[in-house]
Amino acid sequence: MTDGQLKKLKKQLEEQVASLEERVEQTDEFETTELSNYDNHPADNATDLYDQERGLAMTQFKEEELEEAKAALAAIEEGTYGTCSVCGKDIPFERLEALPTALTCIDHADHDLDLESRPSEEDVLQASTKQPVKKEDGAIRDDEDSFEEVEDFGSSDTPQDQPNENSEKFFKDED
Repeated sequence: MTDGQLKKLKKQLEEQVASLEERVEQTDEFETTELSNYDNHPADNATDLYDQERGLAMTQFKEEELEEAKAALAAIEEGTYGTCSVCGKDIPFERLEALPTALTCIDHADHDLDLESRPSEEDVLQASTKQPVKKEDGAIRDDEDSFEEVEDFGSSDTPQDQPNENSEKFFKDED
Protein backbone atom coordinates (compact mmCIF):
# COMPACT_ATOMS: atom_id res chain seq x y z
CA MET A 1 0.00 0.00 0.00
CA THR A 2 1.35 3.39 -0.96
CA ASP A 3 1.59 6.38 1.36
CA GLY A 4 -1.09 8.16 -0.68
CA GLN A 5 -3.48 5.24 -0.28
CA LEU A 6 -2.77 5.09 3.46
CA LYS A 7 -3.41 8.84 3.84
CA LYS A 8 -6.67 8.48 1.89
CA LEU A 9 -7.86 5.65 4.15
CA LYS A 10 -6.76 7.48 7.30
CA LYS A 11 -8.71 10.57 6.26
CA GLN A 12 -11.75 8.42 5.50
CA LEU A 13 -11.51 6.74 8.92
CA GLU A 14 -11.11 10.08 10.72
CA GLU A 15 -14.21 11.42 8.98
CA GLN A 16 -16.07 8.26 9.88
CA VAL A 17 -15.06 8.57 13.56
CA ALA A 18 -16.12 12.23 13.66
CA SER A 19 -19.47 11.42 12.07
CA LEU A 20 -20.10 8.46 14.38
CA GLU A 21 -19.17 10.40 17.51
CA GLU A 22 -21.64 13.09 16.52
CA ARG A 23 -24.35 10.52 15.84
CA VAL A 24 -23.72 8.69 19.12
CA GLU A 25 -24.05 11.96 21.03
CA GLN A 26 -27.38 12.65 19.32
CA THR A 27 -29.48 10.36 21.42
CA ASP A 28 -32.94 11.44 20.46
CA GLU A 29 -34.80 10.25 23.49
CA PHE A 30 -38.18 8.87 22.70
CA GLU A 31 -40.75 11.17 24.17
CA THR A 32 -44.36 10.32 24.60
CA THR A 33 -47.04 12.93 24.96
CA GLU A 34 -49.21 10.67 27.05
CA LEU A 35 -49.56 11.39 30.74
CA SER A 36 -50.94 7.94 31.40
CA ASN A 37 -51.05 4.67 29.49
CA TYR A 38 -54.33 3.74 31.13
CA ASP A 39 -56.56 4.66 28.20
CA ASN A 40 -54.10 3.77 25.41
CA HIS A 41 -54.75 0.94 23.02
CA PRO A 42 -52.20 -1.86 23.54
CA ALA A 43 -51.00 -1.40 19.96
CA ASP A 44 -50.07 2.22 20.74
CA ASN A 45 -48.02 1.05 23.71
CA ALA A 46 -46.39 -1.61 21.53
CA THR A 47 -45.45 1.00 18.94
CA ASP A 48 -43.87 3.16 21.63
CA LEU A 49 -41.92 0.18 22.98
CA TYR A 50 -40.76 -0.77 19.47
CA ASP A 51 -39.51 2.78 18.87
CA GLN A 52 -37.54 2.71 22.13
CA GLU A 53 -35.98 -0.68 21.37
CA ARG A 54 -35.08 0.36 17.82
CA GLY A 55 -33.38 3.48 19.17
CA LEU A 56 -31.36 1.43 21.65
CA ALA A 57 -30.32 -1.04 18.94
CA MET A 58 -29.24 1.77 16.60
CA THR A 59 -27.18 3.39 19.37
CA GLN A 60 -25.49 0.08 20.14
CA PHE A 61 -24.71 -0.44 16.43
CA LYS A 62 -23.21 3.06 16.13
CA GLU A 63 -21.04 2.48 19.22
CA GLU A 64 -19.70 -0.81 17.85
CA GLU A 65 -18.98 0.82 14.48
CA LEU A 66 -17.17 3.65 16.27
CA GLU A 67 -15.00 1.18 18.21
CA GLU A 68 -14.00 -0.56 14.97
CA ALA A 69 -13.06 2.73 13.31
CA LYS A 70 -10.99 3.80 16.34
CA ALA A 71 -9.23 0.42 16.36
CA ALA A 72 -8.33 0.88 12.68
CA LEU A 73 -6.95 4.37 13.39
CA ALA A 74 -4.92 2.95 16.29
CA ALA A 75 -3.50 0.31 13.92
CA ILE A 76 -2.45 3.09 11.53
CA GLU A 77 -0.65 4.87 14.38
CA GLU A 78 1.06 1.61 15.43
CA GLY A 79 2.07 0.85 11.85
CA THR A 80 0.18 -2.45 11.71
CA TYR A 81 -2.69 -1.23 9.49
CA GLY A 82 -2.95 -3.17 6.24
CA THR A 83 -1.51 -6.32 7.78
CA CYS A 84 -3.74 -9.19 8.92
CA SER A 85 -3.79 -9.38 12.71
CA VAL A 86 -4.09 -13.19 12.53
CA CYS A 87 -1.65 -14.39 9.88
CA GLY A 88 0.46 -11.28 9.21
CA LYS A 89 -0.16 -11.21 5.45
CA ASP A 90 -0.86 -7.95 3.65
CA ILE A 91 -4.53 -7.04 3.30
CA PRO A 92 -5.33 -6.09 -0.32
CA PHE A 93 -6.01 -2.37 -0.81
CA GLU A 94 -9.32 -3.20 -2.51
CA ARG A 95 -10.55 -4.80 0.74
CA LEU A 96 -9.40 -1.83 2.81
CA GLU A 97 -10.98 0.57 0.36
CA ALA A 98 -14.31 -1.27 0.61
CA LEU A 99 -14.05 -1.82 4.38
CA PRO A 100 -11.54 0.59 5.95
CA THR A 101 -12.08 -0.89 9.42
CA ALA A 102 -10.87 -4.35 8.30
CA LEU A 103 -7.98 -5.59 10.43
CA THR A 104 -7.89 -9.12 8.99
CA CYS A 105 -7.55 -10.58 5.53
CA ILE A 106 -10.61 -12.12 3.91
CA ASP A 107 -9.50 -15.62 4.93
CA HIS A 108 -9.59 -14.69 8.62
CA ALA A 109 -12.65 -12.45 8.51
CA ASP A 110 -15.63 -13.52 10.61
CA HIS A 111 -17.78 -15.51 8.18
CA ASP A 112 -19.95 -17.16 10.82
CA LEU A 113 -23.56 -16.09 10.72
CA ASP A 114 -25.55 -16.46 13.90
CA LEU A 115 -28.36 -18.70 12.75
CA GLU A 116 -28.89 -20.40 16.10
CA SER A 117 -29.85 -17.64 18.52
CA ARG A 118 -33.51 -16.83 18.78
CA PRO A 119 -35.44 -13.97 20.38
CA SER A 120 -35.73 -14.24 24.15
CA GLU A 121 -39.51 -14.11 23.87
CA GLU A 122 -39.46 -17.66 22.47
CA ASP A 123 -38.26 -18.94 25.84
CA VAL A 124 -41.54 -17.77 27.35
CA LEU A 125 -43.98 -18.23 24.49
CA GLN A 126 -44.67 -21.71 23.23
CA ALA A 127 -45.84 -22.34 19.70
CA SER A 128 -48.92 -24.52 19.37
CA THR A 129 -47.38 -26.54 16.55
CA LYS A 130 -44.79 -28.22 18.78
CA GLN A 131 -47.41 -29.66 21.12
CA PRO A 132 -50.79 -29.36 19.43
CA VAL A 133 -52.58 -31.28 22.18
CA LYS A 134 -52.22 -29.91 25.69
CA LYS A 135 -54.16 -30.09 28.91
CA GLU A 136 -55.13 -26.67 30.14
CA ASP A 137 -57.50 -25.80 32.99
CA GLY A 138 -58.72 -29.38 33.13
CA ALA A 139 -59.71 -29.35 29.45
CA ILE A 140 -57.79 -30.83 26.56
CA ARG A 141 -57.09 -28.35 23.79
CA ASP A 142 -56.34 -29.63 20.31
CA ASP A 143 -55.26 -26.52 18.44
CA GLU A 144 -54.41 -28.42 15.27
CA ASP A 145 -57.88 -29.83 14.53
CA SER A 146 -60.03 -27.19 16.17
CA PHE A 147 -61.18 -25.68 12.85
CA GLU A 148 -62.35 -29.06 11.59
CA GLU A 149 -64.41 -29.51 14.74
CA VAL A 150 -66.01 -26.10 14.38
CA GLU A 151 -66.66 -26.71 10.69
CA ASP A 152 -68.75 -29.79 11.63
CA PHE A 153 -71.39 -27.33 12.85
CA GLY A 154 -71.53 -25.61 9.49
CA SER A 155 -69.68 -23.30 7.22
CA SER A 156 -70.38 -21.24 4.12
CA ASP A 157 -69.90 -24.39 2.03
CA THR A 158 -72.58 -26.44 3.78
CA PRO A 159 -76.19 -26.76 2.55
CA GLN A 160 -77.68 -23.99 4.64
CA ASP A 161 -75.80 -21.40 2.60
CA GLN A 162 -74.85 -23.14 -0.65
CA PRO A 163 -77.52 -24.76 -2.81
CA ASN A 164 -76.74 -28.30 -4.02
CA GLU A 165 -78.47 -31.63 -4.63
CA ASN A 166 -78.98 -32.24 -0.89
CA SER A 167 -80.34 -28.78 -0.11
CA GLU A 168 -83.88 -29.62 -1.21
CA LYS A 169 -84.37 -32.17 1.55
CA PHE A 170 -83.14 -29.68 4.15
CA PHE A 171 -85.14 -26.68 2.96
CA LYS A 172 -88.29 -28.19 1.52
CA ASP A 173 -91.16 -26.00 2.62
CA GLU A 174 -94.62 -27.46 2.54
CA ASP A 175 -96.25 -24.08 1.86
